[in-house]
Amino acid sequence: MQRLSPINQRRWQIFKNNRRGYYSLWLFIFLFGFSLVAEWVANDKPVLIKFQDSYYFPVIKTYFETDFGGEFASEADYTDPYVQELIEAEGWLIWPPIPFSYDTIIKDLPVPAPAPPSSDNWLGSDDKARDVVARIIYGFRISVLFALTLTIFSSIIGIIVGAAQGYYGGKVDLIGQRLIEIFSGLPSLYLLIILSSFVNPNFWWLLGIMLLFSWMQLVDLVRAEFLRARNLEYVRAARALGISNSIIMFRHMLPNAMVATLTYLPFILTAAISTLTSLDFLGFGLPVGSPSLGELVAQGKNNLQAPWLGLSAFITLSLILTLLVFVGEAARDAFDPRKLPL
Repeated sequence: MQRLSPINQRRWQIFKNNRRGYYSLWLFIFLFGFSLVAEWVANDKPVLIKFQDSYYFPVIKTYFETDFGGEFASEADYTDPYVQELIEAEGWLIWPPIPFSYDTIIKDLPVPAPAPPSSDNWLGSDDKARDVVARIIYGFRISVLFALTLTIFSSIIGIIVGAAQGYYGGKVDLIGQRLIEIFSGLPSLYLLIILSSFVNPNFWWLLGIMLLFSWMQLVDLVRAEFLRARNLEYVRAARALGISNSIIMFRHMLPNAMVATLTYLPFILTAAISTLTSLDFLGFGLPVGSPSLGELVAQGKNNLQAPWLGLSAFITLSLILTLLVFVGEAARDAFDPRKLPL
């Protein structure tokens, strides 16, 4: 922490003193990092194979059945007992802790799907005979990655628009505010559903559609900070020295506006996750078959006789959103000027 300025060291200390937010941050980082290596944790392919004194990594590279002495020049199906016998005859396999991927169809369920939790399927299976734990791990990853990407792009656009309005004022601010009022008055969720119905949405299509309505969240905050700072002495001095407007805005004024902006990012992240979950729940989100927390919620609603589906989705979403809210509250306290020493 020695590289931080004294005021930032003080902010970090205030953040750490908020134990709830501090531990929530580390728990969220751990869970997100865990989900990033989901292929090594939950997969229907072995993580390591030794065959005839050679080592294979099916998680990373595709191997054919003929590589292990089989008959077909197609990708090896490691769940096939025949392929397993070929490998174990001259080597061994190491499976991940959860031997199912998010799209693996479990063929030997003891009861019709959705099956209850068991030693093989810790949270049971869904109504399509897929492992719930595997889908939660992959769904957590795609939800957070989607929300992070949307937050970054919407924040960049919102900061640029808010900075331009606040710095230039006049007609730029007036026209910008009227356009924002029009956009903010639109029923965004219904428009997202309508736009999503025109195309078969994938990750990037859905991101672009949601970006149309999510960039306005930071505009008012950044605009207010720039309106306050535009007539301060250091800004007037920079103009008098002939420094360009872009340098004044983004090198000198923006750091002051970012102090308040950063405290809103965790809440924007929670809103993005909630919106994606809502669209997936309604069937207008990610493509069918994608690991989706919203789709798991829908399965819980449609299969009330299988309470583990609804409970798994509820606990997962509650945990994600609660952790992010706690982090946001701690960041808000850390950047609160009333809590910094004079």
